[in-house]
Amino acid sequence: MGAGPAIVSSGTAAYTHLLDTKPWYKNTRLLVLNFWIAIMQTADNHAGSMMNGLQSLTQWNQAFDYPTGGKLGLLNAIQNIGSLCGYPFAPYMADNMGRRFSILFGASLMIAATAIQTASQSVQMFIGARFLIGFGLTFAASAAPLLVTEVAYPSHRGQATSMYNTLWYLGSIIAAWTTYGTFRIPSSWAWRVPSALQGLPSVIQVFLIWFVPESPRWLVSHGKEDKALQILAYYHANGNEQDPLVEYEFEEIKAAIAFDREVAANVGWLSLVKNPGNRKRMRIIIALAIFSQWSGNGLCTLYTLYTLHSPTIQNGLLNIFNFIVAIGAGFCCDRAGRRPLFLTSCVGMIVFWTAQTICFSIDQQTGSLASGHAVIVFIFLFYGFCKPLTENLAFTPLIVSYTVEILPYAIRAKGFIVFNFVLSLSLIFNQYVNPIALNALQWKYYLVYLFWQCFELVFCYIFIVETKNRTLEETAALFEGEEGLKQIADQAAIHAGLVHRADEIEEKETKSESEVATN
Repeated sequence: MGAGPAIVSSGTAAYTHLLDTKPWYKNTRLLVLNFWIAIMQTADNHAGSMMNGLQSLTQWNQAFDYPTGGKLGLLNAIQNIGSLCGYPFAPYMADNMGRRFSILFGASLMIAATAIQTASQSVQMFIGARFLIGFGLTFAASAAPLLVTEVAYPSHRGQATSMYNTLWYLGSIIAAWTTYGTFRIPSSWAWRVPSALQGLPSVIQVFLIWFVPESPRWLVSHGKEDKALQILAYYHANGNEQDPLVEYEFEEIKAAIAFDREVAANVGWLSLVKNPGNRKRMRIIIALAIFSQWSGNGLCTLYTLYTLHSPTIQNGLLNIFNFIVAIGAGFCCDRAGRRPLFLTSCVGMIVFWTAQTICFSIDQQTGSLASGHAVIVFIFLFYGFCKPLTENLAFTPLIVSYTVEILPYAIRAKGFIVFNFVLSLSLIFNQYVNPIALNALQWKYYLVYLFWQCFELVFCYIFIVETKNRTLEETAALFEGEEGLKQIADQAAIHAGLVHRADEIEEKETKSESEVATN
């Protein structure tokens, strides 16, 4: 085996030869670890998907006097506003109190808010509950991806973190079909039952978070190296602290955290843009947050909401299909690579959006019933094919996993908060600006998104860096240049004894070759 730096420079992970070749489903410890990872990924699957379903219920509209205009807009946006208010505080709790504590705090707030929403007697009470749900969601949803990516087995990290955002569709499926199943209840329980069920994932988290391992990176950064080593050994090597993979991971974590402290002794918000490497990261992170919401998906949702008489069943079926395809794309991220998935996604969206724009323009200009039906059919094709096979191919499974893996530990929580903040602003834009612009520009507004999608393709081609088959620390160090990457890999390999072992192997191979030549 070669030494770490030589392997790193070739683009292959230095730990590949140290991985357990036994399938993960035959390893009890990895099965347990992946179960805990699944528990951590249930934070925001249902809470953000329910409002569209409630608006289709007559019982909900009757209870709140058929809200329209600004009141309806506030009901839709208040959860995101609550999330925005939590963003300044969430990274400090995740960094200082721990990833698990932040998840527990956020889940507890969401349980309380769910109870208030279920018992709401006025629109003001309902709005307050939605605000509190968004506020608590920020803490849980900001810490969970960090913990997932920092505790996952190295070869599972990409798929495990990709599943986090993909599971949003699971929440959409539950929300859509729960609302469909309760709309026949001739009382306010038609909307109170879905409101109560949105708290179930948080209840599961509160009861089981005590058994979930804390992030080894967080433990090392707070001087609890023995505990970090125990967790790595227990889940990644069946308790063997002398396992070469565990030694390499442990030493690389320590080297990366020490390197980050040297680069930025005082890690504040300005550290996100203080050096060229961080500025490159933030450019990509902010762009991905905007791209995920400004690729036309919000405009299609708006069109179907006002043209279809009963969109609940269609949305439920489409979300099931989207969920299946997005999961498949998430599992392919380490095989196909992040960059090819992003580029394929952008090209596919441009092709399908162009065709949809043509159909919509014909509908607007002719006003014929056939062209109107063609628009609706093509929107279904966009959701059924373009969204899963292109947008879901990259933006759904990868935006969270790619964001957290390119950030070094010292700024990972703050950088992910910036991502969520920009994403929330983009959502608010969709909720308020899209209806006005579509009404004013009609089909020509689709051209704005078409040009924007072309910009997305150019941006991804120039700036997206391939990160597959690297450890978390190696991925983050990519943006510091070859020197930073080599320094971390060198230190980890030396302290883990890999260089010494590699030298012994090389010496034996040289000796063997000499003997053969002599003979």
